[in-house]
Amino acid sequence: MKKRKLSTTHIILFSFFAAIMAGTLLLCLPASSADGKAVSFVDALFTATTSTCVTGLVVMPTVSSWSPFGQAVILALIQMGGLGIITVMAGIALSLHRRIGLSDSVLLQDAFNLNALSGLGTFVKKVFAGTFVIEGAGALLYMTVFVPELGPRGVWVSVFTAGIDVIAENSLCGYAADPTVNAVTCGLVILGGIGYIVWWDVLRVLREARVKKGNPFRRLTLHSKIALASTAVLILSGAALFFAFEYSNPLTMADLPLSQKLQASFFQSVTTRTAGFATLPQENLTNPSAIVALLLMFIGGSPVGTAGGIKTVTAAVLFAAALSAVKGENDVPMFGRTVPRHTVSKAVGVACMSFAILFLSTVLLAAVTDAPALDVIYESVSATATVGLTRDLTPHLNTLGKLILTVTMYLGRVGPISLAIAFTLKKESPNMIKNPTEDISVG
Repeated sequence: MKKRKLSTTHIILFSFFAAIMAGTLLLCLPASSADGKAVSFVDALFTATTSTCVTGLVVMPTVSSWSPFGQAVILALIQMGGLGIITVMAGIALSLHRRIGLSDSVLLQDAFNLNALSGLGTFVKKVFAGTFVIEGAGALLYMTVFVPELGPRGVWVSVFTAGIDVIAENSLCGYAADPTVNAVTCGLVILGGIGYIVWWDVLRVLREARVKKGNPFRRLTLHSKIALASTAVLILSGAALFFAFEYSNPLTMADLPLSQKLQASFFQSVTTRTAGFATLPQENLTNPSAIVALLLMFIGGSPVGTAGGIKTVTAAVLFAAALSAVKGENDVPMFGRTVPRHTVSKAVGVACMSFAILFLSTVLLAAVTDAPALDVIYESVSATATVGLTRDLTPHLNTLGKLILTVTMYLGRVGPISLAIAFTLKKESPNMIKNPTEDISVG
């Protein structure tokens, strides 16, 4: 009997699932718990999932519930999930001086949703090197604040803050006025959110600037232009809206001086894109601010990075396609280039799948809890987009609620990736018999 070979999509799905289950078993050990007593399987599963999917929602406070061993397990899962399981496996192979074969190259290409097989080994090395440099620099900068305050523990806190909070149970709310913590966190989130291929493209343009004249932005690839422009628009517009809606809110920013209000507004706009850290209690946000946060979370960061959501480039392509349709144009132009039709179709598919996951999660979560509708939607969007912000609902969920969000985080992380790969791999046969075309009315 002929064995059925696993597809790339299946391998990626199973690799995330295997990492989650391995993490769950380790977190179930008494050594992982701060009090030496084994936590429940559901709580361990939730924590392993939120770590591997780089979400940040927690049912148990990380700072007080997990031992150093348990926190180390969580940190390892965060790194594996952020870099990608396939990338970690390839990195280990490269460190052992093993060659990346054709099948592994195809797997990496699909995992990163790239367009070429050439230079993938170099790309993986750059991802590891870039991540190490950026996270290392962030940890060192954090130490200037946390070591004087916390002593030797501040070193561990500084390293860990790239993932889930181990500072306090209220995230970074105690550091809302600290410019260093705010600046470093925002910098790490933005750099992690714009995606690896934008890093290398920007560095390429900067190197070329020594010999080439003119506007460096014009020499960027279309992908980088869209990612950088949409990131800037979302962050600045989000900050302006948060500043306006929270300015007089006594539960968030009313008592802060103007400079700290601007800082808190900017941080809130950045963190909703993918981070999950909070300097303002999310449950105290005004309704307009919460709705703005929902949109920013659903969009998320940029492709080929650590961010979740449907991605900035996806949202920008959908907006450009809608604008073209309103104008009656057949093509979708962006920055002087035409976006291919298959890219528009992929954007529609990813957005629809993410919305379907969000809708189902919201309905099921609403059915098992009596929390306000806005809190339920906020939690579901945060899980679907793997953001990690909470209106203090997740820690109080029952077992069914925890399981619903666990599945949501998993699907929110691997679902859009799998669909994007499916669009990339599916090739139309030249001899395929097509159905007749017939026009319909929409709108």
